[in-house]
Amino acid sequence: MRSNLLDIYSDYLICQNKHATATGLSDMLSGDISHDKITKYLNSADLGSKELWEYAKPQIRKHEDQQSGVLILDDSIEEKPYTDENEIVAWHHSHAKGRHVKGINILSCLVSYGNIVLPFGYEIIHKDVSFSDIETRKEKRKASVSKNEHFRNLTQRSVDNKVLFEHVLADSWFGSKENMQFIESFGKKFIIGIKSNRTVALSGKDKKLGKFQQVSSLNMKDGESKKVWLKGVPFQVMLVKKVFTNEDGSIGVLYLASNDIEHDAAYLYQIYQKRWRIEEYHKSIKENASLAKSPTKKVRSQANHIFASIVAFCKLEIMKVATATNHFAIKYKLLVKANMAAMSELINLRQNNAFA
Repeated sequence: MRSNLLDIYSDYLICQNKHATATGLSDMLSGDISHDKITKYLNSADLGSKELWEYAKPQIRKHEDQQSGVLILDDSIEEKPYTDENEIVAWHHSHAKGRHVKGINILSCLVSYGNIVLPFGYEIIHKDVSFSDIETRKEKRKASVSKNEHFRNLTQRSVDNKVLFEHVLADSWFGSKENMQFIESFGKKFIIGIKSNRTVALSGKDKKLGKFQQVSSLNMKDGESKKVWLKGVPFQVMLVKKVFTNEDGSIGVLYLASNDIEHDAAYLYQIYQKRWRIEEYHKSIKENASLAKSPTKKVRSQANHIFASIVAFCKLEIMKVATATNHFAIKYKLLVKANMAAMSELINLRQNNAFA
């Protein structure tokens, strides 16, 4: 029954277009499943990465390819400004908005093969430690497990589950020396963004002498790569500089570091561009899989709704490949069919003089 309810509930998250509620699903099923049973399901056992792996594993095994596989990790915030604060609905710094926002912070791990992208692991950031701010004396929350620790745990899980991939891709938030060394330790390649104030030595001799300089001070051209020693990292990395134009017309500079020192900048940047697929995942799971449309109040039901939304994304991704379309086109097609059914019902009501 639990797996059946997951299938029904995740389908509902794809089909509905407003708020995902137990009552709404029960009504859609003409009461065949009561809203109490759906609510009980959402408050049942904790569902998470272990269950997601079991769901995604058959599709991953079907599409896996060592040569084209990339592991992509990134976090996103599902804003919940009107929901009561708890250990997962908390204040997090949004890099996109440059300020703290109230919501649920989710770190996801996806594997991409060719045209398919499948999430198989994730962690909800639990700010489970309460403390009093010394300056303001206000009660605040912090996480007992950091995002970078979750990053390494998810990467380790991919290795333990024998997921095939060649590169790990992440932005500068996860560009710590600990993360780089961790990935290097099990023989995988990484391409990770780094901040312009990181320091590097241009040779092994400079490294021994402690002669490090900021990345931004290097006279590198757009698309250039250079082998360097990143401070605190015991192995040589390839540094890549990429200049790009933002949507507002401003110029941005991206620095990448990779332990794949056998390839040039063009190749590494081409691989790194696949990281954009996790941004598409973030957008689709919010807009097409009802991630942000649940009024759940309890930690367990909120977390289980997130799990079901990720399963719904997997379903959309499988349909995307089968139909050679995209998630938004699938969602639009469902919406058109729903509107057609509504129009037909409206005509029937008029013909029966319901509006006399």
